[in-house]
Amino acid sequence: MTRRRSFLKAVGGAAALGTAGCMGGSSSPSYDTVRIGTYNSFIDAPSTSAGDWVKEEFESRHDLTLEWVVPDGGLQHFFQRQQQGADLGADAFIGVTPPDLVNADQELDDPLFTSYDTGAVENSDNVVDAYEFDPQNRVIPTGASYVSLVYDEGVVSPPETLEALTTEEYADTLLLANPQSTTTGLLFLLWTINTIGADSYLDYWADLMDNGVTILGSWGDAYAAYSEEEKPMVVSYSTDQVYASAENQDMSRHQIAFPNDQGYAYVDGTAKFAATDRGELVDTFTSFMLDPAVQQEVAVKNVGLPTVSNASLPEEFAQYAHEPEQPIQFGYDALAENLDTWREDWSRQVAEK
Repeated sequence: MTRRRSFLKAVGGAAALGTAGCMGGSSSPSYDTVRIGTYNSFIDAPSTSAGDWVKEEFESRHDLTLEWVVPDGGLQHFFQRQQQGADLGADAFIGVTPPDLVNADQELDDPLFTSYDTGAVENSDNVVDAYEFDPQNRVIPTGASYVSLVYDEGVVSPPETLEALTTEEYADTLLLANPQSTTTGLLFLLWTINTIGADSYLDYWADLMDNGVTILGSWGDAYAAYSEEEKPMVVSYSTDQVYASAENQDMSRHQIAFPNDQGYAYVDGTAKFAATDRGELVDTFTSFMLDPAVQQEVAVKNVGLPTVSNASLPEEFAQYAHEPEQPIQFGYDALAENLDTWREDWSRQVAEK
């Protein structure tokens, strides 16, 4: 998990597809430096973030320098640099999601990323199969969680199905981040398409809108409204209890619901830029990110889950990191064929409301 934790102690921080940051580092680093692009919240979340620890630990294990490159706009910045034919100023990016990869492939004339030789990336054979999303091995999953519902058990009961959210019992109860501009909202939209069906999801969303769902600009905005008790349920993440417990918050207001026993997998990974001349250093960095001890620590700091089968959360965290009985996620091919259409049709549906 890299993009959403910016909210936690400064309510309202964006968890959109690109987040604000600043460019760091020189344009011509020495060849013992690996330059890794990421989103600002991986480096500088107001609550806890993994970036400082990752840099310190990586440099302590290797005779290398890790330089974070954190531009305004996140990954979109590198899209624009590629379109301009400009030097990217980084060797890899950590935080690439399946929709990001599809967008890169469809928006850019030349490849932004290049395939890994997975034999050169230690522990890559232990990445959980369900988290793999790139058939060309350009993105290796390094962070995960599940989109779920978080609810106040003193006000509502957990909905057993997505369809239940359109009934009178759940009228005016749900807060949601915008699927057009946030990862959280988009993955909830994909969840509804996966479960309700591509032929019926627009009718479902019409009913959901009629039932009083509130759509806000960012995950932070939605969670802020939930924290202020504007509504008793919000689309968020199945690991939210980890943070709530650590901060001694009222756990009755941080209950996790998996309608249809499902949760939509939030997975992001580390991708090597095709233009890099430091490919072996990127392999070293990605191997580091898949190390079981690193996976555990980064998952705790980012309030997420490890992506490798030989890593686990500490016991005090694991009890609060929930996973659905039925994880779901669209594969690359389905997203490449349909993502733009699904989003555009959803946008028109909402605009009519």
